[in-house]
Amino acid sequence: MTAVEGTRLDESHGASAPRPPYVLAIFLIIAGAIGWIASFALTLEKFHVLADPEAALSCDFSMLVQCGKNLTSWQGAVFFDVPNPVWGVSGFVAPIAVGVGLLAGARFARWFWIAFNLGLAGALAFVIFLISQSVYVLGTLCPWCMVVWTVTIPLFWTVTIRNLAEGRFGRSAARVGTALTTWLVPLVLLSYVTVALLAQLRLDVLGEIF
Repeated sequence: MTAVEGTRLDESHGASAPRPPYVLAIFLIIAGAIGWIASFALTLEKFHVLADPEAALSCDFSMLVQCGKNLTSWQGAVFFDVPNPVWGVSGFVAPIAVGVGLLAGARFARWFWIAFNLGLAGALAFVIFLISQSVYVLGTLCPWCMVVWTVTIPLFWTVTIRNLAEGRFGRSAARVGTALTTWLVPLVLLSYVTVALLAQLRLDVLGEIF
């Protein structure tokens, strides 16, 4: 075999390598970017409040739909007195970076996917806490906060189900993940409906609008 033939053989093997998960990569980038923009917008609003506590914020539309009350409450800075949106600006870089890496052909180790999944689980747990505080304690629906909720929920479900299906949590869990793959969209929609129903029952959102 000549050197040229060997090179062609290597190239043919390279061509048969698994294709990057483009759909997952693009979703991670878009969802991460949306979450980052929402967090950055909230950070700017927090700066406005710090500069002028009486400032009229662009995200304050009514007593119900506003972000001012959320930003000035203790729930707006849960960890180390750092405003929540600052954590969002930092955290949403992760899915963007992972998505770009996947598009570039990166293959991450099992431990990395598990760590990424745990990070998203923590983000979802925090979002659930903030939803409960916003709906049941503060009595508000923060527009930019809801954008963060909207992208965090599918980020968690998508990565979790894919990790299960890929066997990163064990073979038995892989069967569960494979079965749940077709239920990804319904699970996300069910999560949205649950949040909307809780808000309606507690705050009578439709009554406030109409």
